[in-house]
Amino acid sequence: MHRKSRKRFAFSALTLLFALVGCDKMRGGGEGAAPGSQAPGSGAAGSAAAERDTILIGEFGSLTGSEATFGQSTHNGIVLALEEVNAAGGIKGKKVELKTYDDQGKTQEAGTVVTRLITEDQVVAIIGEVASSLSLAGGRVAQQYGVPMVSPSSTNPQVTQIGDMIFRVCFIDPYQGFVVAKFARENLKLENVAVLYDQAQAYSKGLKDDFVKSFTEMGGKITSEQAYTGGDQDFSAQLTTIRGTNPQAIFVPGYYTDVGNIALQSRKLGLTVPLLGGDGWDSSKLPEIAGDAINGSYYSNHYSDEEQRPEVQAFVQKYKAKFGGTPDGLAALGYDAAKILFDAIGRAPSLGGKDIAAALAGTKDFRGVTGVITIDENRNAKKPAVMLEMKGGKPAYVATVEPK
Repeated sequence: MHRKSRKRFAFSALTLLFALVGCDKMRGGGEGAAPGSQAPGSGAAGSAAAERDTILIGEFGSLTGSEATFGQSTHNGIVLALEEVNAAGGIKGKKVELKTYDDQGKTQEAGTVVTRLITEDQVVAIIGEVASSLSLAGGRVAQQYGVPMVSPSSTNPQVTQIGDMIFRVCFIDPYQGFVVAKFARENLKLENVAVLYDQAQAYSKGLKDDFVKSFTEMGGKITSEQAYTGGDQDFSAQLTTIRGTNPQAIFVPGYYTDVGNIALQSRKLGLTVPLLGGDGWDSSKLPEIAGDAINGSYYSNHYSDEEQRPEVQAFVQKYKAKFGGTPDGLAALGYDAAKILFDAIGRAPSLGGKDIAAALAGTKDFRGVTGVITIDENRNAKKPAVMLEMKGGKPAYVATVEPK
């Protein structure tokens, strides 16, 4: 080989080597990452976090959009927990900081902001989301990078099935479906129920399936299953079909914006039977939309501010003092998610993702606002549920249903 050719070859080889090293550093770590790569929240990034003066936690939620009260209430609960932990001296001698992004209730945006929290902000853990579809989008990113994520209130079973970095502090839909079905059969003595669900939401479809399964196993009959797409304004065709089957109640496992309109339209069509639902109803906006049409209907939830447990009453008082209103279930779950995460970080031997995840997995009998919480082998919370009745535009406590 000619001398000049050898020099050009050597220079090209070195250039290629540096390029490969640079690419390797840019790759994310965690499960599915390239061998030897590092992810924020694990390995080198965990060491970098240990050198900071503060511990940075990420949050993503729907602070705007059609379900904005979900994100706003959850954020309030997280902020309250953050202030408490910092007032008590922080964690491992460090103050805790929160970086929050609005995903606008959009699936693509959820993945984008979680990527930003990890790659740019380099958070050690993430809290979010409320909607299961958004938690699925953000959770896949968190799992890819090896950063622990705790969902306050995504109840679809698929969320924690993403991988060993994804946790939740709420119950899951199979249990919630069982709770509503049990209440319908045993408390309300219902035999025939129709279903109207949002076919575009993983939450609504999953909860519908679980309710139908439990209700029929308990001897009940589903008179009709009708579907809509979130954001629809006219439900008259579905409700007219349902009316023709003479149900004793209608199960509507949707979000409060649609449920309010469904309640109004069902009453206009002469359907006076109660509506039944899940925790997607939990918003002060529901009675604002539905008015008296929602009274006499029931939904499952994670807590009631009327419960007399000391954890509940202390939380309600602190929340009212700071935010001026009564906390809903989303606020309570945001608070519990943050408290459980802070507790796990305090028990973890380092700020690395795997250590924090292992500490989260070891959470047992944590006395939260939404109940005594144990994280099971599938990273789901084992805990009770409550049933609430809408009375005079407000949810009233009816019953507590313990885990099966």
